Amino acid sequence: MDKKGFFGNWGGAYIPEVLYQTFQELQKEYDRCRQDPAFWEEYLTLMSTYSCRPTPLTHAENLSNYFGGAQIYIKREDLNHTGAHKANNVMGQGLLVKRMGKKRVIAETGAGQHGMATATMAAKFGLECTIYMGEEDVLRQRPNVFWMEKMGATVIPVKDGSRTLKDAINEAFRDWVTNVDDTHYVFGTACGPAPFPEMVSWFQSIIGIEAAEQIMKYHGKMPAKVYACVGGGSNAMGIFKRFLEEKDVELVGVEAGGHGADSGAHAIRLNGGDASPGVAQGYKTMFLQDEDGQMKHTHSVAAGLDYVGVSPILSDLWEKKQVRFESATDDEVMKALDLTMKKEGIIPALESSHAFAGAFREVANLSADDAIIINQSGRGDKDIFTIAHAFADPSWKKFIIDRGKEYSAQ
Repeated sequence: MDKKGFFGNWGGAYIPEVLYQTFQELQKEYDRCRQDPAFWEEYLTLMSTYSCRPTPLTHAENLSNYFGGAQIYIKREDLNHTGAHKANNVMGQGLLVKRMGKKRVIAETGAGQHGMATATMAAKFGLECTIYMGEEDVLRQRPNVFWMEKMGATVIPVKDGSRTLKDAINEAFRDWVTNVDDTHYVFGTACGPAPFPEMVSWFQSIIGIEAAEQIMKYHGKMPAKVYACVGGGSNAMGIFKRFLEEKDVELVGVEAGGHGADSGAHAIRLNGGDASPGVAQGYKTMFLQDEDGQMKHTHSVAAGLDYVGVSPILSDLWEKKQVRFESATDDEVMKALDLTMKKEGIIPALESSHAFAGAFREVANLSADDAIIINQSGRGDKDIFTIAHAFADPSWKKFIIDRGKEYSAQ
């Protein structure tokens, strides 16, 4: 990142004047932390005692045998506290909030995992917490909403626009503008104005640092490929960052193909979609927008990938051809999820299942001496309503109907 917050042609900090001083303060505190080894040690201690770091690297022997080709390893961020990689960034920002003396945090969330992690952090550090979540995502991620509220967070459904992640981000920024003195915006992904893309990636880089050490221990050499789903890009940057140093490792980001690239119902930004350069929500990147610069509606079975933009760091890596981008449709994702559950007893989140789908297409073409790593960014518990509906599970449908009647009668 250069001094103006750009990564090549992408990034920056396009912010209103009222937030200028707040961003200056955040940048200075972040720079101090980056230069202080004691801060990183404090962060590692927190994550190893409050969360579940290092998370395991699981050898998926059954899937490896099923496909033939390379050995499949899964980086288990689903075993991180709160069920996803989101805690890595949130707890790091929580330490920053303590240093800055802020008393309140706000956040946006799509899949609910970032909101869940933020509510957890706020409870631990004794902070007031407000979570903005698109009304559509509130409906499909109800279990996470329940737990956020039980931990003391206020969850505000956003009814504007497509009622998904981009709209939640807009509302969170509106809140921050009017509450700059005591509030920190815990941005959830590697997007937004500088220093958020770099800062979020730094906290998430713990994923790749661990995975590189683990694959050398278990496999004896670096992987041939590393796969991660790509919404905003935090889990992808988390595992890619370390492997960018390894020139023989191919990095593959898998976007949300939705109903297909030609359907208009997807979130494909970098894999041959119809995205174009633009500036929105404080930064420049590739956005799904029309000729007038109005953001398009997106679609994904995975709420966390249902977003119009992408990390400016990933746009730079895409432009430099350092990361290859693919996409997976909703149907491919459900099949990959089903296979992973039945072969390994592991339930990836719908977001993570995009990475599995992308990997499954290619793994058989590699040698048995090779290995691949799939970043399982989260677990599928939160998706139970969406998954059960997609599988058209009759017993689950009956359970919901019966339980609804029971509650109505009370």
